[in-house]
Amino acid sequence: MPIVTMNVNGKDVSGDVEGRTLLVEFLRENLSLTGTHVGCDTSQCGACVVHVDGKAVKSCSTLALSAEGAKVTTIEGVARNGELHPMQAAFKANHGLQCGFCTPGMVMAGLDIVKRRGKKLKEETIRAELEGNICRCTGYHNIVKSIQDGASKM
Repeated sequence: MPIVTMNVNGKDVSGDVEGRTLLVEFLRENLSLTGTHVGCDTSQCGACVVHVDGKAVKSCSTLALSAEGAKVTTIEGVARNGELHPMQAAFKANHGLQCGFCTPGMVMAGLDIVKRRGKKLKEETIRAELEGNICRCTGYHNIVKSIQDGASKM
């Protein structure tokens, strides 16, 4: 069985994986990082978004072996020293979640949007950028508001 090695949330990790093991499975099952959710298994919902080498990817359609040597950040690696990241705090302050299932993926997608598009984000830009992330509860209004607020405080 192949061994995969990567840096996850600032920690070097490795583990035996089958060639078909998905990154989301490796994170959840091998590393017990269950904040990354599995929603659809078809790369449609975005609940599994993580950052690989600084880029948002859907970990349910990424093989663990393809992240060999990569720097991976999950929702568990966003807060620092017990303090929520400004994007996480904005989701809390602006009620950007209800059931919370999509929230880790939304936060990770929001961070990626800010990295690529800057801190001054228009509502229509955020909505267009979130096309690959599904929320069944909120209607997106407070998610968009949260990302705008979080971006402004980053």
